[in-house]
Amino acid sequence: MPTLDEEAAVRRLLPEALAVADQVIVSDGGSTDNTVVVTEELGVPVVQGERGRGPQLNLGASEASSDTVVFLHADTQLPADGIDLIRRAVETGHVGGGFLIRFDDPRPIFGLGSRIVNLRTTLTRSPLGDQAQFATKKVFSDLGGYRSWPILEDLDFASRLKRMGPIAIIKSPAKTSARRFVRGGVAATIANNWLIFGLYFLGVSPERLARLYRPTR
Repeated sequence: MPTLDEEAAVRRLLPEALAVADQVIVSDGGSTDNTVVVTEELGVPVVQGERGRGPQLNLGASEASSDTVVFLHADTQLPADGIDLIRRAVETGHVGGGFLIRFDDPRPIFGLGSRIVNLRTTLTRSPLGDQAQFATKKVFSDLGGYRSWPILEDLDFASRLKRMGPIAIIKSPAKTSARRFVRGGVAATIANNWLIFGLYFLGVSPERLARLYRPTR
């Protein structure tokens, strides 16, 4: 689990992950709140290193002892049977995958947003970071993990993962925070996301695209 100033999220959601996972590791990128303190109080080991989701996820994965690694954002919740569904996917020959999504805001606009994301995921078979990406440890190692990009490291990882074998798209949705859409405005955030995706596929570098990204904080 990568964190950066996620005290409220880890306090609320980390116990759920602890209840179902064989092992939980938090990879912190330099939080200035009590994220690390709360995590350690819950008995979860914390590794600390370079800020950025790619480096943080790679560092956390390097400490994992299981045969499959799940990359869970601090504000994302797996469904109750999520770990069992991941195990079943791997046992049936999938090299990795992710979940469909449901936003935690009940307003209709977010229900529509979920359907759009899930359609894109189903058609492209490319679940992104807030959809609890997972992979076997061997395949993750063979891929060299995530790239140390400032943005879109999850899209790049999903694209490379598909080349390694069958991808599982688990239909039971993971629930993720809508906070970035709420703070930035739903329409503006969606437009910004698609602008970034489009420019990426046109060859614009992640470093340049990072200037367009609307951060949560």
